[in-house]
Amino acid sequence: MPQRPRKKAEDDAPDQRVGRALRGVYQETVEETVPDEMLDLLKKLG
Repeated sequence: MPQRPRKKAEDDAPDQRVGRALRGVYQETVEETVPDEMLDLLKKLG
């Protein structure tokens, strides 16, 4: 079965571009380190 050529990003529907952008921002946020000051505050709460 032949594969269909992939669409370029500019050919995608706006909601698909927004979805990709949100996933990218989420992934960057997940990969951020937690500042030491925040970890210290969390330790004081626990």
